[in-house]
Amino acid sequence: MQIKNLGNLSLDQISHELDQGGRFVLYHYCISALVITFKRRSDIYYIPPGQSRYIKGFRFAALSLLFGWWGLPWGPIYTVSTLATNFQGGKDVTMEAMYLLRHRNDKMINYDNPDTN
Repeated sequence: MQIKNLGNLSLDQISHELDQGGRFVLYHYCISALVITFKRRSDIYYIPPGQSRYIKGFRFAALSLLFGWWGLPWGPIYTVSTLATNFQGGKDVTMEAMYLLRHRNDKMINYDNPDTN
């Protein structure tokens, strides 16, 4: 899973912005084709402090409203569920995303040859 909207922020800058109210959020969406319904998650989005989590989720809510409810029986059920998640500002995955970022940064360090770091 990819983290979007990070730019070139360092891990320290991200931690500071999270203390100021930034969040990592993912959204749900639903797409149906008669009897087949797919409920999926978006990539993780970084929402800086002061920006709305709801505006970013509106796009996924609109996608579900247009293409999600068609499939029976799960289309309407999944559509309502995705709308509920997105209208609450998405799913906050800040702790999980920070773990992934820290783990990714640890892999960049060459522990076998500390002189190259």
